[in-house]
Amino acid sequence: MYERKAHQATFFEDATLFGGVRLDPENRWVRMSQLIPWAVFEERYAALFPNPREGKPAKSARMAIGSLIIKKRYGFSDEDVVEEIRENLYLQYFLGFAEYTNARPFDPSVMTWFRERITTEMPAEVNDYIIGHKQIETDKEETPPPDDVPGGDAGGKDDNSPGEEEKASNEETLILDATCCPQNIRFPTDASLLNESRELLEGMIDTAHQAGATGGQKPRTYRNLARRDWLRFVRDRKPNRKKIRKALRQQLGYVKRDLGYLDTILASHPDALSAKQLEYLAVIRKLYEQQREMYENNTHRVDDRIVSLHQPWVRPIVRGKTAVPVEFGAKVALSLSEAKVTRGLKRSVGTHSTREKR
Repeated sequence: MYERKAHQATFFEDATLFGGVRLDPENRWVRMSQLIPWAVFEERYAALFPNPREGKPAKSARMAIGSLIIKKRYGFSDEDVVEEIRENLYLQYFLGFAEYTNARPFDPSVMTWFRERITTEMPAEVNDYIIGHKQIETDKEETPPPDDVPGGDAGGKDDNSPGEEEKASNEETLILDATCCPQNIRFPTDASLLNESRELLEGMIDTAHQAGATGGQKPRTYRNLARRDWLRFVRDRKPNRKKIRKALRQQLGYVKRDLGYLDTILASHPDALSAKQLEYLAVIRKLYEQQREMYENNTHRVDDRIVSLHQPWVRPIVRGKTAVPVEFGAKVALSLSEAKVTRGLKRSVGTHSTREKR
């Protein structure tokens, strides 16, 4: 069953709204609520119910569309949307509440029904109203023809005719969008990156020793102890902060020792490693500096952070999604102007970081 909702009184008409609290008329949710013609969408939403006199009364179109707008705006889950509405009086006003209430407006499962009933055209039309496209079209339709303009030529065409102005304004329209092209890499934790670096360095030392660059005496890398420490760490399914820092300290020590060995070897035998191994060595040096800086400063953020030894150009991008809050890859920008599509590929700023997760 669907019942038409009465018109909402504004805070100018009733000073006792929301417990006597005067809302700020310049608030973004207040201004947005005034830009959207809720009555138009109320009619279209009511038509979705075949028999409006049967069943439990449904939520209003304003509450359904507004809840989806809030979810899209903040990237919340259904449960978080309900809690945010319960705690925020401006969101309650945006949804058409007559007064502030601390009760939950609806069960989070109702959001599923909202998404099924609200078609994709409705949010797009709401967006048009917000950015003013609907208002611009209305103004152009009400513009009198050239015959009614005082001083105009009935038989000719004015240079500033509405058609040319509309064409000029449309040619200046620019649509921008951006997304991420995720790379196929495993989730990078600090300890796993250091362990992978240690294993690569040990392979470089073996290569240099086989080439005779170590003077017949192979450096002691303590790889068995390092492997044992790493396995003890990864077998703990829920390591606490103390264990994580211990594992980082151990792996940093192993990597530092191996880098020192390779510096000594390359000082006397620059050709001991291949070009590919030298590339990996440069990446590992940069990774070691970043990890040591974060460990010493007790932070999880560093500029141009490396999250993959094999793809060091990949950067973390915080998208704010519920399931995947951080993605790894390149940021793609697309712009549409005058029916021409231009694409740009740029690296994301590597100031975001990932937390140590298990």
